[in-house]
Amino acid sequence: MASGKLSNEGFEKIILQNCGHHRSEVRRGPAFGVDVSVVDLPGGLAMAMTSDPLSLIPSLGLQESAWLSVHLMANDMGTTGFAPMYAQMVLNLPTSLSEADLVTYWSFVHQYCSEIGVAITGGHTGRIEGQNSTIAGGGTMLLTAPAESILLSCNANEGDVIVVTKSCAISASAILAMSFPETVTNKLGRDTYTDACSLFYQTSSLPEALLATATDGQTSAVTAMHDVTEGGVLGAVYEMAVASGNGVQIEDDLVPINHAVAEVCALFGIDPRYSIGAGSMIMAVKSTRAHAFVEKLRNTHIEATIIGKLTAKESGHTLVKNGKTTELPYYPNDAYWGAFYNAQKNGWK
Repeated sequence: MASGKLSNEGFEKIILQNCGHHRSEVRRGPAFGVDVSVVDLPGGLAMAMTSDPLSLIPSLGLQESAWLSVHLMANDMGTTGFAPMYAQMVLNLPTSLSEADLVTYWSFVHQYCSEIGVAITGGHTGRIEGQNSTIAGGGTMLLTAPAESILLSCNANEGDVIVVTKSCAISASAILAMSFPETVTNKLGRDTYTDACSLFYQTSSLPEALLATATDGQTSAVTAMHDVTEGGVLGAVYEMAVASGNGVQIEDDLVPINHAVAEVCALFGIDPRYSIGAGSMIMAVKSTRAHAFVEKLRNTHIEATIIGKLTAKESGHTLVKNGKTTELPYYPNDAYWGAFYNAQKNGWK
């Protein structure tokens, strides 16, 4: 089987049909294109939660791995419009990881959780013989908030404008450049390498997510958000459309691609529009307030671009390129994984 997330078909056939005991308080269970689950609590509150793998990438570094471990989960939580509050962490560590390195890694996990107000409430820690993956376990983040205020990607509406923050493939480009510095520098030049690496700490989308619900007394302009992970910006757009029961039309020439991203992705043979893009957020925004919201983001130094709109479901999922309208493709297997492991296999440094 290919690396990456299970396909939508596999998810529906294997997972979705077998989700344990039915409980009426589960407001939002597992669903394609939805970042969090929501359970109703007493007093009008609800608990939102999400789970993700924890990263441990030796070629990237312990501090950087800790950043990804914390912020990839926090990005999912941010799609609710609220910040995460609690975390459970399960570490399945390689036996080759020294105690000193574990101390360093965990110290940064603690630091990054502290910075965003997350309390680590428990989990499991152990070592496993033969563990040599860049994934070293998994984590779950949780928050509580007023039930009716929690945003979900399935709540986007026909007519909403699609806004994407930052650039496509931020995390894919940064991780590839940082993991293969000698090759990227030699083939693309020092400036491109430096620019790609500088994208790494833009891989948190929590700041823009919280701005989406900072309304100054007005109703929010944002109706739904979806974190960009595997499948990239266009994959996330497709997922939001499916989750919300809408069609979508995207203008290809408006999709933002940073110059360093374009060069790194070309070197590794991947399409930035469809590659892992943690740090970007897809937002469905009320059409009458979209331009003002984009300016609000830009005034806080967060680049944002309107790339299309949600349409009637019957209109389908379309991509307009050079004046020609085609079906918006969806790739369940992200080419980033193959590019990373092929570079390792080919001896790229």
